Amino acid sequence: MAENGKQGREQERQEHKKKEQEIQYIFSDMDNTLFDFVHAKVKACAAVVDKIGTGEPHEMLSYFLRGIYGFESLENIEDYLKEKYVFTDSLFEECCCIYEDVKVENVELYDGVRETIETVKDMGCSFVIVTDADTENAFRRMKRVKLDNLVDDVIAYDMSGKKKPDLGAFEFALNRSKAKPVESMYIGDSLRRDIAPAKKLGMTTAYAAYGDRNDHDRDFYFEPDYKLNNLGEIIDIIQKKNAKDSNS
Repeated sequence: MAENGKQGREQERQEHKKKEQEIQYIFSDMDNTLFDFVHAKVKACAAVVDKIGTGEPHEMLSYFLRGIYGFESLENIEDYLKEKYVFTDSLFEECCCIYEDVKVENVELYDGVRETIETVKDMGCSFVIVTDADTENAFRRMKRVKLDNLVDDVIAYDMSGKKKPDLGAFEFALNRSKAKPVESMYIGDSLRRDIAPAKKLGMTTAYAAYGDRNDHDRDFYFEPDYKLNNLGEIIDIIQKKNAKDSNS
């Protein structure tokens, strides 16, 4: 009887271990992974250029890519207006409002994103957004594409206090969700900022190659576990991986 009890406990332990290795949590970047955010920013820059009557949208976008203030900072607009010798406090304020409104208006989901998230949740997995945007901007975009009530959580920069690729951003997401790396998948469009740190922590990584607009990272390469042509491909990956772990 004692031996049977010991075997039963060992079997239960092995089954629990297999369950832990299955993908149960999906963590995903937001911008350029769920929607083309660069496109939205170009539209916003075009609206500002039209307002001030000088400049070019991609030229203005380059100010956001400099890495001086950050990809979200409105100080980039201030610099651009000063460069064009049109800066006034009132014009700057008006341009900021135009930029933010047009940017959000042009955020549209990639094909199949909503259906993919719905399927993930039907499979019993959690879907959590991890973004370097602050909470206000993140929720404006999520509400625009009507994902705010579909995803399980949105973890923004001002919540974790860390920006990717800092491991702290990923560790905060895992701890908040009570998830272990081995049972988690991370999806992102940047090999440097998303894939490398997530894989370092032991998460399964899925590189959203379809959304990679990180021209400044072209010299960086890190091998992801999976390379995606569209978000929907994660469904087959999760199903096959979980089936393999359950049968191993």
